[in-house]
Amino acid sequence: MAVKAQLDALDTRLEVATEDRDQAEVRYESVTRQVNVTQTRLGKIQRRIGTLQDHLDTRAEDMYRNGPAQFLEMLLGAVDFDQFTSTWDILTDMSRSDADAVIQLKVARREANTLRSQLRRQQAQAATQLSIMRERRSRIVGDLAQRKRMLSGIEREIAAIEQAEAAREAAAVRAAASRRTFIPASFAPVEHYASPTKSAHGGVVSIAMRYLGYPYSWGAAGPNSFDCSGFTMYVYAQVGISLPHSSRDQFNSGQRVSRSDLQPGDLVFFGSPIHHVGIYVGGGSFIHAPHTGDHVKISPLDRMDYAGAVRP
Repeated sequence: MAVKAQLDALDTRLEVATEDRDQAEVRYESVTRQVNVTQTRLGKIQRRIGTLQDHLDTRAEDMYRNGPAQFLEMLLGAVDFDQFTSTWDILTDMSRSDADAVIQLKVARREANTLRSQLRRQQAQAATQLSIMRERRSRIVGDLAQRKRMLSGIEREIAAIEQAEAAREAAAVRAAASRRTFIPASFAPVEHYASPTKSAHGGVVSIAMRYLGYPYSWGAAGPNSFDCSGFTMYVYAQVGISLPHSSRDQFNSGQRVSRSDLQPGDLVFFGSPIHHVGIYVGGGSFIHAPHTGDHVKISPLDRMDYAGAVRP
């Protein structure tokens, strides 16, 4: 059906746009944290500058009022050599302290200037990422509206097609589970990696299964709805592993795994550029949050756009 093909193409476009937005949000959150750290450091430096400046201002005012005669009187007022020596040491220490304070003030001012420049760069980066997020959100909203218009009036036909597809997927999952080798020759991976040294997190599979049937929602990361990377992030967080809300960033969040070494719990990725991720459950199948209008489900790992796997 032509409309169904158009919907599938639109869903792929939505996946890419959603991934772009998710990745921009990850970058925005990262640079915002950097801005906060820099602002905190700058605040401490500025308080230090204030303390040093107050100290030097007080010393300068004291010297202006009393002049060098006061220090001469202190020396001449000594009644013996020991008192003279002690007075001289005090005056020497005061001079050294003033010199140290001047040096510290110069260093603090240089650091403050460096931090201000760094802060301006980071704020500009944050503004850029925020603009990207807004632009991509607008694109997603437009695509969702287009999808809704395409579905208008043909919901039953599309539902029947999707039901037939779901039945075919279920049959494929059962068939794959019954076979020892599930990777067709046409899907042989290009990349080959050394056998993983990390243990697979098979326990996440049972956690992921709890959310079968939960709706897909772009930008969502649980607990009641998910997009693809939001789903894997939410599931893995429950075993104490933090993943970014971006399938492309998740692809760089663990040890690469050859398809022949896949174990339940490994993350599997799709698209070029990568725009979809799920969790391998064994038997040639994976669980994922597919796209708008769908829900968390299990599908066979036979997609032509398979891009690789990672073990967090």
